[in-house]
Amino acid sequence: MPDISFSERNSAQRVTERLDKHAEGPLQAFMVPFIEHLHKLIRETRPSQADWRRAMEFLTDVGHASDGRRQEWVLLSDLLGVTALVEEINTNRPKGATPNTVRGPFYRADAPRLALNANISLDGVGPTLAVNGHVQDLDGKPIAGATVETWQANSEGFYENQQPDQQPEFNLRGIFTTDDQGCFRYKTVRPSGYAVPSDGPVGQMLGRLGFPMRRPAHLHFLIKTDGFETISTHVYDGSDPHLGRDALFGVKDELIGDFKPTGKGDASTLDFTFTMVRAKKGRGMT
Repeated sequence: MPDISFSERNSAQRVTERLDKHAEGPLQAFMVPFIEHLHKLIRETRPSQADWRRAMEFLTDVGHASDGRRQEWVLLSDLLGVTALVEEINTNRPKGATPNTVRGPFYRADAPRLALNANISLDGVGPTLAVNGHVQDLDGKPIAGATVETWQANSEGFYENQQPDQQPEFNLRGIFTTDDQGCFRYKTVRPSGYAVPSDGPVGQMLGRLGFPMRRPAHLHFLIKTDGFETISTHVYDGSDPHLGRDALFGVKDELIGDFKPTGKGDASTLDFTFTMVRAKKGRGMT
């Protein structure tokens, strides 16, 4: 009779040997090491039955907090750095190329297409900011006709879809197309940093551990064109005091912008260059 005992020593093996050995694909490739690492974690931390029940209750609460408007599981992935790690693994780019960052939960695919020099601040609330962007390839050649989507929080740190009753529809959002010189220009307001949601089980749990729950001020950009890898990234305000403790681990030296005062009241300008890389097979527009 084959050995069917289940013990601390062989627990992971007993589970993985029940999987179909002929199954193929990413699920099989993921589940075997996942089970092995999970059992190793349990052996190392040795939780009591009560500890494990509390862990299961936490995961249940995360599920209950997720719905069509809020994704607590995504927040958990973001705050534990897993989303950023997956992005790093899948978009490793050569030196000089603009790195990707987490897209975040506030993106909308239905933002309006606008002419260059348009103002995406529909309520005009906040210090004005003029954005001048340039899109190029690794050789410094301009990329004309690229689609540039942008979105941001307002001067109080809230996105339009967080405040549907307080901000105009599509406030601080727009889609532009680069000109013959690979440039795009628009007007907006200077964004503020903000706290990530802390009213749910993820925020409450990490808050008890002293985890920083703020994001530095930033603008989002999603840049696409045929033949190049899509850029999904942020440009951060270099003067924000929370740059070193971004809750979502998105800040990189290459993404820190200089929001320069114009000398006219509290207005400022941002000039930033985005560098795209040629798409490899299986890696392009997403």
